[in-house]
Amino acid sequence: PTGTLEPHGVINNGADNTAPFAMAKAIAEDLNAMIAPTLNYGMTGSMAAFPGAFEISEEAYAPFIRDILKGLAKNKFKNIIILNGHGGGQTAVLQKVAAEVANELGVRTLVINWWSFASDVTLEVFKEDGGHAGLNETAYIQAIDPTLVHKERYNADQATAYPKPGTWSAVPFPSSIGLYQEGQGYPNFDEKQAKEYFEKVNAKVLKLIQETIRKWDLAGL
Repeated sequence: PTGTLEPHGVINNGADNTAPFAMAKAIAEDLNAMIAPTLNYGMTGSMAAFPGAFEISEEAYAPFIRDILKGLAKNKFKNIIILNGHGGGQTAVLQKVAAEVANELGVRTLVINWWSFASDVTLEVFKEDGGHAGLNETAYIQAIDPTLVHKERYNADQATAYPKPGTWSAVPFPSSIGLYQEGQGYPNFDEKQAKEYFEKVNAKVLKLIQETIRKWDLAGL
């Protein structure tokens, strides 16, 4: 599991780490997998100026990731699954380094941005799109630990829709809740939906990993 430390509306600053670690725990037994320690610091990006945020440069992050993956390979792990909780430039770095290590050392790597991969689950459960620290991510954290969700501190002014490409850009981004679609994705704090979302996301990610490993094996890789 890996993520970063940055503000997330009314959930914990470490939500990008809390989510993939909980996901790993939920699916590890079905995969006969071991969970490596979570890498909690990452390439925060547009929210680096907010209180409680930490920013690791690509120059420091990429070789650190490489050494972790090489260490897993040295210790005879053949299938290395990276559950990533943070997007932006971090995704590209993880994908690039994971591919290089796979090709160099003969291991098999899979990088998953869980919230993007499960965007259809967001629409299925909530009937609308989500956002950074929005409806979907807040629900996932709520299902893990409700004490990490501070509903009493929430108001809709804490959210801003992400701009369409070529329209506008602000650094820092003005809100720590970023909506993928205008008018959609505001947290609703519904406990029943949170539990349903958590379980369906985990099931979808589990199936992806199982199918990827099965097809690697079929191909003799």
